[in-house]
Amino acid sequence: MGADENPTLSQRLGGACFYASSSILIVMLNKSVLTGYNFPSVKIVGIGQMVAAVVILLLGKKLKLINFPDFDVSIFSKMFPLPLLYLGNLICGLGSTKSLSLPMFTVLRRFSILLTMILEIYILEKIPSKLIVFSVMLMIGGALVAALNDLAFDMTGYILILLNDIFTAANNVYMKKKLDAKDLGKYGITYYNSLLMVLPVMLLAFTTGDVEAAQNYKGWSDMGFLIQFVMTCIMGFILMYSVTVCTGYNSALTTAVVGCLKNIVVTYVGMVFGGDYVFSWMNFVGINISVFGSIVYSYYVFKERQSTSTVEASKC
Repeated sequence: MGADENPTLSQRLGGACFYASSSILIVMLNKSVLTGYNFPSVKIVGIGQMVAAVVILLLGKKLKLINFPDFDVSIFSKMFPLPLLYLGNLICGLGSTKSLSLPMFTVLRRFSILLTMILEIYILEKIPSKLIVFSVMLMIGGALVAALNDLAFDMTGYILILLNDIFTAANNVYMKKKLDAKDLGKYGITYYNSLLMVLPVMLLAFTTGDVEAAQNYKGWSDMGFLIQFVMTCIMGFILMYSVTVCTGYNSALTTAVVGCLKNIVVTYVGMVFGGDYVFSWMNFVGINISVFGSIVYSYYVFKERQSTSTVEASKC
């Protein structure tokens, strides 16, 4: 990214695998902390993830391991609207993880693919092929079938996950636009995303009673909870960074594809180990239709990407 005008295949695949593994781990950790241990505040978890990102990146810069631009007033215009999109993505994502079973969470996340595709058309002027559009419709159709017979339906969870899809799609597309501009680089975008939003979220947490609820939480003496809480904070930074790496080496759409593929793993693991999935045949069939659409979609996106790279290489 930054200096890499034409990332190698290993860089593209490495970025994609980095994002996929980070995303799977943090979904499991968030689910365990918020549902398994019943931690009362998604905002406090979000604050922990943002503080971890700021501290780790600032330490890395002080040790001269990484570099990104120092703060000045131009940062606001260079970053806008990424911090707002990141915040919405973080809070809605954590809230929906707490409210929904993992299989339904991952199936409904497929709407972010549709929204990413639409935004890429209008913002990045990238037109998808008919096969891509068909596979996206297959995913969405399966998700709708599953939702129609979700026996554990939660209106709040559904609203949060759909908002999460909107913020995710917009964040991926605008991040690609910012990375292509090369003003801040992957470290700068990750650092200032967190720095600009951590104080507003802290103030919000105080006014909504989240800080008091977290202080009164009885699980702070549980070592298992503490270890997972610290891990989810650190993984929040790693996930944010992995999204930047994957999007920079590939594209916003590829990042959405990778997120879609890792959700297949989370879907089936969540059915067995999530503890809150309620089985019905219609819901199960809908989930599998959506999973099949994900596989078809991923195949055609990477096939088109490979074809484009081959054509560009032949022109050199």
